[in-house]
This record gives sequence, C-alpha cells and structure tokens, in this order.
Amino acid sequence: MNVTTNDLWSAIRAIREKAPVVHNITNYVVMNSTANALLALGASPVMAHAEEEVEEMVGIASALVINIGTLSPTWVRAMFRAAEAARAKKIPIVLDPVGAGATSYRTKTARELIRAVPPEIIRGNASEIMAILDAGARTKGVDSAASSDSAVAIGRELHTECGAAICISGETDYVIGKTGVVKVRNGHIMMTRVTGLGCTATALCGAFAAVNPDPAAAAAEAMAVMGIAGEIGAARSEGPGSLQLHFLDALYRLSADDIDRYLKIE
Repeated sequence: MNVTTNDLWSAIRAIREKAPVVHNITNYVVMNSTANALLALGASPVMAHAEEEVEEMVGIASALVINIGTLSPTWVRAMFRAAEAARAKKIPIVLDPVGAGATSYRTKTARELIRAVPPEIIRGNASEIMAILDAGARTKGVDSAASSDSAVAIGRELHTECGAAICISGETDYVIGKTGVVKVRNGHIMMTRVTGLGCTATALCGAFAAVNPDPAAAAAEAMAVMGIAGEIGAARSEGPGSLQLHFLDALYRLSADDIDRYLKIE
C-alpha cells in the first residue's frame, strides 16, 4: 500500500466536489469540533444518535462513523442499528473504540460491535487497539498508556481477525491493511493538548472512506491530512486554544503545494 501526494490530493478534491454525507454517532465532547472539521475539509456531517432515526439517516449517508466516547444503553442500541443499516447499504463503517480498556463496559461494547458488524476501519490510540484483543491492556482514561509502535503486532492480529484496516494513532501513526503497514509521521506535539483531535481523525477517516474504496488507504490519507493541518496550524498558534482555530483554517485552505511540502508517509 502506498499513498502518494497525487493520491491524497485527488481524494481531497473528491471530498470537496462530492461533499459526501458522513453520519456520526459520536460523543458530546467532540460533536462540534468534528462537525466543523468535516465541513472545513469539504464533507457534509450529520450527528444523529436517536434510535428512532439512525437507520433512516444512514440511508442518505456515504459513510458511518461510530465513536463510543460517551456511552449509554440507548446510544449503544442506536450504534448497532446504524451499523446493520450501513452494512445493508454497503457503505463504509469507521469505529473509534474510545477508552476501550478503561472500563469493562467500553471494552465489551467495542468488541461486540466489531463482532456483530465488522467495520472497514478501526482507529484508536495504542492502548485502545490493544484492549480490544488483550483483556489485560489498560488505558489512562481515554488517553493512551502505550506508544503507537507497541501496538503494531496486536494491530496486525486484529486486522487478521476482523478484516478491518487498523489505524493506530500516536507520534507516528500506523495503518495496517491487506498489503502491509503504512507509517504517517505528520503531526505536532501541541495536538495532544486539544481534546477531540483523535475523534476528529476518526471522522475524517469516514470522509476519505466515502470517496476511496480502499479502507487502509483512506485511513492513511485521513491521518496525513490531520497531521499536515496540525503542523500548519501549530506554526501559526501560540497555544492549544489558537491551534483549534488555525487547524480548521488549514483544513479549509489545504492545497496540493501544502501536501507536497509536508507529507511524510512511508
């Protein structure tokens, strides 16, 4: 698997031209920021989690993003219903197992979703990815207690078991797919001081999966765009508050020249 500058720019242009609807069942903490990031990139976000409407909403979507950050029984039921509808419609599903390993409820929910309706992409930090397969793995709240490279072996095992592209975020982002592992080295340390940027990466995976039929390539493209926008935004920021503003502006203004200048993928 290889993602070139031209590949990434073509995918961004496709998102901007098609404005795919990305249906997000996500958490209260990040709804506004992830919706704004999708809009800045060029996609069309919708945030709907009521059991009574999720299946109908999936019907107009080009991708479904499920984020388990703020769980409740009604939300979990809605996630399963939406996932089943997405599978029937044959649109890509992206799962973010936020906090898997922190509590048994989160870990159990993530595992059951993967088993019932295997997603095309699973994106999480190292601890979350490890917790899906390893009952002894633990997260630090919703933050990783491990480096991304330490989860690659389990990521490979998880990919083999469920077939999803596995995206492990960290200082280096790893994407594991059918043809191997891609490393994305874009990003900035200040991004770790802004809540919800991991969830934003998951939402952007949905946008790229809506225009790219290769889930692993779509995940790698999303992580590269996140990192590039983060680098550009950080260079213009004095701290995490202004980074949020400049990050969105960078997504909106992202050009082929920016990609050619910043892309660090192997």
